[in-house]
Amino acid sequence: MNHFGARFRAALEARGPLCVGIDPHAALLHEWGLADDVAGLEQFAMTVVEAVAPVCSMVKPQSAFYERFGSRGVAVLERVIAESRAAGALVLLDVKRGDIGSTSQAYAEAYLDPASPLAADAVTVSPYLGFGSLTPFVETARAHGTGLFVLALTSNPEGPEVQHAVTDTGESVGRRMLDHLASLNEGAAPLGSFGAVVGATIGDTGTDFCFNGPILAPGFGAQGGTAADIRRIFGAATPDVAPSSSREVLQAGPSVPAMREVVGKVNAELREAR
Repeated sequence: MNHFGARFRAALEARGPLCVGIDPHAALLHEWGLADDVAGLEQFAMTVVEAVAPVCSMVKPQSAFYERFGSRGVAVLERVIAESRAAGALVLLDVKRGDIGSTSQAYAEAYLDPASPLAADAVTVSPYLGFGSLTPFVETARAHGTGLFVLALTSNPEGPEVQHAVTDTGESVGRRMLDHLASLNEGAAPLGSFGAVVGATIGDTGTDFCFNGPILAPGFGAQGGTAADIRRIFGAATPDVAPSSSREVLQAGPSVPAMREVVGKVNAELREAR
């Protein structure tokens, strides 16, 4: 099976590292001259898919912006996933789920089992009920060749309260999450399927990010992260980093050529910085 880690590495090499967030904020709908309703959501989302899915390595729709419209919004999300994958982009569904037992298993089946209409290549998950609570996600991902991005060292100001706390062995909680991922990815080639979410604006932490897995780096672009930051923060792991940007690309819309131009420009900058 061509597992997610292999697909991720190949996609970044072929199309560049930029991951584009497809996030239909109400403010962006307004900027595009669209109503904040299901029709506006669909026009916005599918225009972005048309623009970026054929040219970028990975897209990242944020589920909440679709869920707020109920079942009709989720139907749009299903189209975003299906048509993005048909255009050759990997789909990382940003849901940040975290639960236990059968509920965790149900979430895993909803997002990682190909039989589900919401099935994506990978999902974001939260390990802060204990890393073991993610076991249903891990097992489901392994069964279907899909992947996970586990919240590890995020750039939101509230994150350090938990992520920088020190464990009983003297390491930070964030560091322990990376160690768990290293164990899951051990021996995988060319790259494991179990990744981390690490903010592009966290600054220099001295952390070794070589855990043989993919890294999603949100906070790139309009939120302040630069190509130089990516290289400085991640060091030898930089080739396995997908910086994520939403507003920098989406604000160029609704012009399809303009959004594609931004993707090409940013990918060129990221490749040069590597």
